[in-house]
Formats: sequence, C-alpha cells, structure tokens
Amino acid sequence: MRRCRFAGLAGIVLLALAALGCNRLKARDQLNKGVNAFRGAQFQQAIDHFQQAVAYDPNLLNARLYLAMSYFQQFAPGGESQDNVKVGKQAVDAFENVLQADPNNSTAMAYIGLLYYNMKDFDKAKEYEQRRTQAEPNNPEPYYWIGVIDYDHCLKNQSTIRNTDPKLATPNVNGEFAPLPEKLRAQLYDENHTQIDEGMQALQKAIELRPNYNDAMAYLNLLYRQRADTQADPSARAADTKAANEWLAKALQARAAATGGH
Repeated sequence: MRRCRFAGLAGIVLLALAALGCNRLKARDQLNKGVNAFRGAQFQQAIDHFQQAVAYDPNLLNARLYLAMSYFQQFAPGGESQDNVKVGKQAVDAFENVLQADPNNSTAMAYIGLLYYNMKDFDKAKEYEQRRTQAEPNNPEPYYWIGVIDYDHCLKNQSTIRNTDPKLATPNVNGEFAPLPEKLRAQLYDENHTQIDEGMQALQKAIELRPNYNDAMAYLNLLYRQRADTQADPSARAADTKAANEWLAKALQARAAATGGH
C-alpha cells in the first residue's frame, strides 16, 4: 500500500515538474516573439506576447521588463489625454512589478523616474532618482536628473513670481533679469533655496563621477542663475552670475571636446 502511495505521489510530482518545464518553454517562446515584435515597433503585439510570457512564468524577469518598456514606448511625453495618462500609469505599474521581483532594478527605477518627470510629477520623479542613487551610488545619471528636476521646480516658481509684472519678466540684452523687489526676492528665496542647494550638490556629484558631463555643467550654470536671483547682496548676485558663466563655458568646452569641435 505504501509503495503504491509513494508511486502515486512521485507520479504527481513528475507531472507537476513536466508541466512547469513546459510552461517555462512556452514563456521563453512568448518572450522571443515579444522581443521580435518590440524590435519591429509593434508594441501592442509585443505587449500581448509579454503578458502571456509572464502568465506562463511569473519569475521571468525579462518578460516583465520588456512588458513595461512596451507600455513606455506607447506613452507620449507631455500628452495630457486620458488615454495617454492611462498608458503612462500602466507603464509605471508594470515597472513597479519589476521592482517587486527585483527591488534594486535600476532600469525600472530610471524609467519610472522618467515617466513621472514627463507627467510633471516632479516629487515622485525625484523620489525614484534618489532610490537610484542608493542602488547605483557611482552612476552619475540619477544625480544629474535630481539636478534637472530641482531646476524645473525653481524655474516654475521664478516664472510665476516674475510674471506678476511684465517689466520683471523681460530679460535684458544679455539674457539677465533685473533684481526683484525685496518682497518678491524673499518669497523666491523661501520657495527655491532648498531645491537650489540640493540640485547643485547633485550636479556637482554627477560631474565628480563623470568629469566631462557637459549636460550636468549646463544645468549647474542654470542653478547658479537661479541662486543669483534669490540673493539680497548685489556682490553675491554678481558672484553667482560669474560662476554661472564659468560653468556655461566649461559645458561648451566639454561638449566641443565630445563632438570633436563640431
């Protein structure tokens, strides 16, 4: 009797293992078909294949990642239609599924950060870039994106304040704005100084990790100009403007070196 029971149990285990192996093969087949569709820019077809691959083998991380990337490819940055927002959220959810399986997957974090950035949710975008710095402390890109996000935050506040008066919103021939009245300057300082400091530190870290990072230099130049606009002391304002010009020159030099002078 015991032998029969053990034989029956062994048979069930073998059948289960065979089914598992069969499902894994099916998952790989669907993954390959999905990759081919993805490379051919047939993203909805790719989504169908990757969904089936995940259904056959939930542990197939590449299928989850490609599924999320397929949603991402259908998202139009800046588009505000309900359908586009829905696709963006689907992409975020799909990348979150990748992170559930692999919490330190920097690719998923990067795409989520970019999605939130393009959906103008700067706080969420920064949150994922900060997570990237924990997962990849020696990668300069998340530090760069933190600087970009902080600059966009500051620029929005600056534009709102300066647009209260057409004279304040118009730069001179050198592209520089006139100093703000004290009340508005103090308001701009209160709203922007934390992001300015954080953004500068992040961009300097990016440049430390990649000394020829011309995009980071360009944004550091922009943040120095933002800080100049918050300075009450004219000499401090002038010093920040001078530093901005120096970083702009460095950015142009680095870009020229990277492109062979073109």
